[in-house]
Amino acid sequence: MKKTDNLKEEVLLKNKSIDELIRIKMQEELKNAFNKRVGKQPKVIIKNIKDVPVDKIFTKKTVFKVFNRDTQVETLINGIQAEALIGMQNDVREKFKRKETDIFSTDTLFVKFESFEL
Repeated sequence: MKKTDNLKEEVLLKNKSIDELIRIKMQEELKNAFNKRVGKQPKVIIKNIKDVPVDKIFTKKTVFKVFNRDTQVETLINGIQAEALIGMQNDVREKFKRKETDIFSTDTLFVKFESFEL
């Protein structure tokens, strides 16, 4: 009963028909339901490589820290770029997949696993 009373009050106050008010209410409810469903999921950051799924180690969602020995500059790269830096060092790649290590080096770079975002 209260809903119909509220609708009647809104009709009288806004000079709109009940059909228009029902349509507006339905649109609002649909919008709220959509926002709740699509709402942002909290990001989960994993700092330990042992907790990262094996197939996700070298993806865009993985962050590696790179230190350049020559220029003394530190940057961040994603997992795809880190795998490219590993290049032909298949033993290093396998150690990462077995989760035995989280760091490797090239001629001028130190590369360390930093985080993974779920």
